Amino acid sequence: MPTIGDTAPDFEAQTTEGPIRFHDWIGDGWAVLFSHPRDFTPVCTTELGYMASIKDDFDARGVKIIGLSVDPLDNHDRWVQDIEETQGTAPNYPIIADTDFAVAKAYGMLGPEVEGDPTARTPADNATLRNVFVIGPDKRIKLVLIYPMTTGRNFDEVLRVIDSLQRTAQHQVATPAQWQPGDAVIIAGSVSNEQAQERWPEGWEEPRPYIRIVPDPAAA
Repeated sequence: MPTIGDTAPDFEAQTTEGPIRFHDWIGDGWAVLFSHPRDFTPVCTTELGYMASIKDDFDARGVKIIGLSVDPLDNHDRWVQDIEETQGTAPNYPIIADTDFAVAKAYGMLGPEVEGDPTARTPADNATLRNVFVIGPDKRIKLVLIYPMTTGRNFDEVLRVIDSLQRTAQHQVATPAQWQPGDAVIIAGSVSNEQAQERWPEGWEEPRPYIRIVPDPAAA
């Protein structure tokens, strides 16, 4: 399975919003790819609806979101109606129809031996398609989360991690345990004291030489 730091596998796929080539679709921004074992599964139905309801939060961070299931597009279209009726918000982002399992295999979510009619497989057969991949503008994977089928994913946490990742990319800082936007951050270990002095001339709190604490630069 591709992991943090690896280049996200590129692919061509059919989606509910037309055909895409993944890297071209991402463009110069960030992306979240989140996968589902099958259409018409209860937990995933709630997740797709919730993601639609907070899409503006992803947009504000320059992040595109895209779902994936092995079902064909006609099933996706019917599932979208169910999601809107039961969750109050229809998916407003593309959902990949990975009917040949190519994307699932490329991302290590299904084994290379998997083949055949995707609609003949049960959700339990595809239980490993419960992943979240956050991908940066450099097309490298920044976060991988894997959830069991019975636990709904916390997409507010995905937003929190994206906030942290974007601060690292822009300001060379790390974020401590339980960090929330606006909380103090830690100067990255890759930044020397000389470099830190240039960036933070007012100095920093230093309970230990390897812990250099400064205010959240994005909150200024």
